[in-house]
Amino acid sequence: MSSTPTKQSPRLSHARDISRPGFYVKLVLMMLVNAFGLYGIMAAYGQQEWGVLAFLAITLIVVDFVYFTKRAIPAKYLIPGLIFLMVFQVYVMVNTAYVAFTNYGDGHNDAKGPAITQIMKTADRRVEGTDTFPVTVLDRDGEIEFGIVQDGEAKIGSATQPLQGVGDATVAGDKITEAPGAKVLNLGEIQQRQDEVLGLRVSMTDDPNDGWLRTDNATFAYVAKSLLTYDETADTFTNQDGKVFHADEKRGEFVADDGSTLTPGWRVVVGFDNFKQMFTDSRLSGPFLKSLVWTFAFAILSVLTTFALGLILAVVFNDKRVKGRTFYRAMFILPYAFPGFLAALVWRGLLNKDFGFMNQVLLGGASIDWLGDGTLAKLAILGVNLWLGFPYMFLVTTGALQSIPGELQEAAVMDGAGPLRRFFSINLPLLLVSVAPLLISSFAFNFNNFSLIYMLTGGGPNYPGAPAPIGETDILISMVYAIAFEGGNKQYGLASAMSITIFVVVGFISWLGFRQTRKLEEIM
Repeated sequence: MSSTPTKQSPRLSHARDISRPGFYVKLVLMMLVNAFGLYGIMAAYGQQEWGVLAFLAITLIVVDFVYFTKRAIPAKYLIPGLIFLMVFQVYVMVNTAYVAFTNYGDGHNDAKGPAITQIMKTADRRVEGTDTFPVTVLDRDGEIEFGIVQDGEAKIGSATQPLQGVGDATVAGDKITEAPGAKVLNLGEIQQRQDEVLGLRVSMTDDPNDGWLRTDNATFAYVAKSLLTYDETADTFTNQDGKVFHADEKRGEFVADDGSTLTPGWRVVVGFDNFKQMFTDSRLSGPFLKSLVWTFAFAILSVLTTFALGLILAVVFNDKRVKGRTFYRAMFILPYAFPGFLAALVWRGLLNKDFGFMNQVLLGGASIDWLGDGTLAKLAILGVNLWLGFPYMFLVTTGALQSIPGELQEAAVMDGAGPLRRFFSINLPLLLVSVAPLLISSFAFNFNNFSLIYMLTGGGPNYPGAPAPIGETDILISMVYAIAFEGGNKQYGLASAMSITIFVVVGFISWLGFRQTRKLEEIM
């Protein structure tokens, strides 16, 4: 008598699921995920970040569906990785591509509205006849705020938020003493953040023409207004001398007929201007092309030198006749085990012109400027990178050599092939099949080896007259960093355009390299 399995009812299956401890663990975790997600949605709504809000809402819906259904088992494992991929890779790449086509940077950080308000605030003066308010300086999540009592009502505002009534603030006389969610700063704390306090302007209302609140002593605040008059209809600024500044939407700034401008400007799309500037700006095109050539030379020579030295040592210590092979192999790995940025700093001290070990001890007190001369600095970088990189190649080639069948060597010996003939006809071709992809990845790594350049030479010696602290040893990625963060005028749009260029170059080289490595597989 045969029995057929009966299908369990949904109620029994559900009852069995909720009786398991794992279900409650999952429930708690999903509650936390939804709580953080809803907090993020509310924060994005308050900041009017509609793209972030939409992404969080869609992500929460997808996550809840995936983890509360039995129909998407594979997605339960894939969805966390996909979310991190979207946030840390796709978003970064898309945002970088967008910034590359804008004038984003110092003086062009925000939209046009905040730029107009900031222009008016930076050309202000005290309005005669207005009241003076006892001011309370507050800190809310790291942001400075002003609090005053106006017409018996407690009001608080910040650089981005105009004065607003706060009903649950504590008032003593004509001054706020406590505010919910904010800390009242004492005199010592105010002195530590003096520049922030004295530079803060808090708008009285949403209309910039109503003026703003500022202070000179953190005790009393007064109302100030701009020396410039903004005409919203004509979209112009006029100063006290009658000079008119018209809005230039292509450049994202207000420009007068004589070419003078008002700062800050605002972000606008400039098309391919940043890409053109890399080749047409005489102050930038020369250093850029030199850095491009040096980047290729550095990446290629680094791969060739480290691979050659690592392969030679691997061949030598792969011979069973060498005594103490295990000890020597362990010693060769030490430079690779030492953190790269620390090794670069150590070598920077060793190569110091005045008191470095290289000059004072090995060269008997010589005064060779290893890091101050362009040519010597490049040689020093290649030498230090050889020290750091050959252990990796030694490990890789040692493993590849040991994987070559011994029968091939024996057959070559029987045919009368000598050691060099066996190496170049058998070992090297078979070895390249295994290590060619690693050589390509090593090229890509050295093409963007920012830490070595930054820690060893800082990109110097610098080119005179360059728009940023760009030097002879800067590779493209360190040049991007200098343009984006180290110059007096931070140019994020131009730096992003250069990042896109680096991405295209590395991508093309990698594609070409992997395509060529297929030919090596034919010998297998």
